[in-house]
Amino acid sequence: MKIAQIAPLYERVPPLYYGGTERIVAYLTEELINQGHELTLFASGDSLTKGRLIAPCEQAIRLNPDCQDPLVYHFLQLEQVFRMATAFDIIHFHTDYLHFPISRRLEVPHVTTLHGRLNLPDLVPLYREFVDVPVISISNSQRNPLPSINWQGTVYHGLPMDLYELKKSQETYLAFLGRISPEKRVDRAIEIAKRANMKLKIAAKVDAADREYMDTEIRSLLDHPLVEFIGEITEEEKREFLGNAFALLFPIDWVEPFGLVMIEAMACGTPTIAFRRGSVPEVIDAGVTGFVVESIDDSVAALDKLQNFDRERCRQIFEARFSANRMALDYVKIYERLLHSRRPHRPVRRGQNTRTSLKPVPVPNGETSSPVAPCQAKPESTG
Repeated sequence: MKIAQIAPLYERVPPLYYGGTERIVAYLTEELINQGHELTLFASGDSLTKGRLIAPCEQAIRLNPDCQDPLVYHFLQLEQVFRMATAFDIIHFHTDYLHFPISRRLEVPHVTTLHGRLNLPDLVPLYREFVDVPVISISNSQRNPLPSINWQGTVYHGLPMDLYELKKSQETYLAFLGRISPEKRVDRAIEIAKRANMKLKIAAKVDAADREYMDTEIRSLLDHPLVEFIGEITEEEKREFLGNAFALLFPIDWVEPFGLVMIEAMACGTPTIAFRRGSVPEVIDAGVTGFVVESIDDSVAALDKLQNFDRERCRQIFEARFSANRMALDYVKIYERLLHSRRPHRPVRRGQNTRTSLKPVPVPNGETSSPVAPCQAKPESTG
């Protein structure tokens, strides 16, 4: 197939530092190329790919101090995509809902993976209007706020097999990796480490929106002798950081759509102690790749259970459930279904709004009320 992948422009593909969506776009693009498909990647000009790169800006927006209006480049990107649309068999968007008003008018099959949270009230009228647009979830729990939109499947994230390696031995520190933000709850991670009397290393970036939270709520907690704040780290540094950790702490306080760091740790054979929110129960096999907990006390108790943790088995579960190969195959199944089920029907409409003088908007006939399960099911032994 001739496939277009449309990435956000805030980070390069793959990112130099933090950037979950752009990282997944990179892994998916390269794996589809490995499987024999022809790929065009629409992304920032500093992105790296074996496919064709089309860029509206020379540098990723977040690391470009001269960029003052990021929407400019996203609109330029959309113009590039739609100008070339007929050259592709399918167009795969990863840019949230920015493209919806135009993509619904395309005659070329398209689909959008939604990478973010969907439990925001403002999204209800948006998806009531764009109920026809075909979308993919990254976990089944992500769908809960909007169960009746045009879901085409659930595809769990995947990583290249050689990106991380199994570390059979580990050090004694706990790891926290991600962002410093209220929903990520690094304060809980610090408390867990203190109660367990274990070293905590924090590798995290601080977005501009979270600097006040960092300064007022978190910075004073970093002075504890058990706590080491490292800051944002690179992909190379992440391998050692996660691989050498005794365990990863994932004490979130929000409906995490997926949580890429959990499978990154899993690929290293490192267990995750994660709070039961969002996708966590779908990703973690309790007692096998980590523990799903309800509280700080549960987290401390779970750490005691990791003394004889089987890191090789943890890596095996990663290979079975969360490889880039499996992810790409799942997406190809959806692409093929969209191509084969294309029909010149007008979309189902809700509300009083009407459109005039528009081309018919095709609606895929895929399942829309229940998830299309990923190819790899959870091992039966994990419950």
